[in-house]
Amino acid sequence: MKKRILYIIATLVLLSIEVLIAMFVHDSFIRPYVGDMLVVIVIYTFIRIWIPEGCRLLPFYVFLFAVLVEVLQYFNIVDVLGLSGSRFFSILIGGTFDWKDIACYGAGCVVLVICEFVLGMVRKENQH
Repeated sequence: MKKRILYIIATLVLLSIEVLIAMFVHDSFIRPYVGDMLVVIVIYTFIRIWIPEGCRLLPFYVFLFAVLVEVLQYFNIVDVLGLSGSRFFSILIGGTFDWKDIACYGAGCVVLVICEFVLGMVRKENQH
């Protein structure tokens, strides 16, 4: 239960940062690159609420999901689904395919793998 609460808090904090970036940051680095890195971390922490003990391949699965959404953008999924009139879905799903977004998702997932490795080492050390 303790891990779930930590992941709930992490998800809410990171999601708040994402919303603040989307609303108030209009630059050429933080919003497009850091925002895309953070989105996969938000998805990861949200999933970890439900799977607190972890899954070694979860960062990879999150990356695949993010790439799938990006590929759907290439095929204009928002228009195909008739949601182009909805600002919410246009922002949530996005509308422009970009290889740089995929690179940012990959970078975010690498950060997740490193964090999980470090946390795993700390946990092992605390058990001894």
